[in-house]
Amino acid sequence: MTFEHANVRTSCKPWGSHDLRPWNRSGSPDAAIGELRFDRAETQAPDPALLLKLLFTKQKLSIQVHPDDAFAQTMGLANGKTEAWYVLSAEDGAQVAIGLDRPLTQSQLRDAITDGSIADLVKWQPAEPGDVFFVPAGTIHAIGAGLVIAEIQQRSDTTFRLFDHGRSRELHVEQAVAVADLEPARMDKMPVHLTVERMKLVSCAFFVLERIDLPPDANWELQAQRETWGLVTAGDATIGSMHAGIGDAFFAETDQAVIKVGRNGLTILLAYADSAPQPGLLRDLDDRKSDHAIRDLTLAGISSRKPASVPLRSMEGHP
Repeated sequence: MTFEHANVRTSCKPWGSHDLRPWNRSGSPDAAIGELRFDRAETQAPDPALLLKLLFTKQKLSIQVHPDDAFAQTMGLANGKTEAWYVLSAEDGAQVAIGLDRPLTQSQLRDAITDGSIADLVKWQPAEPGDVFFVPAGTIHAIGAGLVIAEIQQRSDTTFRLFDHGRSRELHVEQAVAVADLEPARMDKMPVHLTVERMKLVSCAFFVLERIDLPPDANWELQAQRETWGLVTAGDATIGSMHAGIGDAFFAETDQAVIKVGRNGLTILLAYADSAPQPGLLRDLDDRKSDHAIRDLTLAGISSRKPASVPLRSMEGHP
C-alpha cells in the first residue's frame, strides 16, 4: 500500500518561464524553467508506468512526434509515448497544434520536414483554460507560447523532432516519417460526467484522466486501486497525511486516503494506469453513500456538464 507526497524536479528549457507561480516557487531570473516533473518520494521504487508534468511555455516548442510501443520496442525501449494535456492557463491567442491539416504521403512528409514547410502543415487551434487535448503516439504535434499545461503520459522521453523554430537542434527525419500518422487527427470526443464530482477527460489503453471537483468542508475517501497520480489545481485539502494546495501532487497505489476538503473546495486532476474509469474511486464519508455506479450520461440523453467557474472543452485525437 502506497501513498506519497510527490517530489518535484525542475528542468530548464530555452522556451520556458522565469515565473511559475502559483504552481511552484522555483522560478528564477537567471534560468528559464520549462518543465516540472513529479517523481515518487520513494526513490528506490520501480519506475511508474506514467509521468506527470507541468509545462510552462513562453515560446513555441518544436514540432514533434512520438513512437508507439511497437516501434519503441524495435529501438530497445520499453514503450512509446501517448499523452494528454490539460490547459491550466493561457495567454490571449495561445495555440496548440494537433495533427496535420491535410493528408500527406510519407514522401510528402519527408520533403516538408526537409524544407521546413511542415510548420505550415500542422493544424494549429486555440487553447484556453480547461481545454483537454489527447495526443496518441504517432500524432504530429506542438505546443505554442503563453501556456501552462498539465501533461500525463506514458513514461518515455523518446521524441522525434520535425521542426525547431531556428534552434538548430537535430531533426529526426526518417524516424518521424516512420512513426507519424499521415491523416488529420479526429477531435470529436467530449468529456463526460461519471458522477457529480467526477468528470472523465480522456481514457485510452494506457491511462484515464479525470477531473475531480469536491465541495467545501467535505470529507471523502480516495480508493486508488492502481498507479494513480493527483495534482491539485484549485482549492486545498488534507489528503492522507499531506496538506495539499495548488501545484501539489501525490502518488498512490493500492491504497486509500481520506480527503478533508478546505473551505474553498478542491479540484484535482487525477490520472491512473487503466483503460476505463474505476468504479468506486471516491466515497462520500459525510453521508456514507458510496460513489454511484459509473454511468455515461450521454447514453441517457444528458449532455456533459461543467462547473460554471471552470471552462472545459475537449480536443481528443483518434485512439
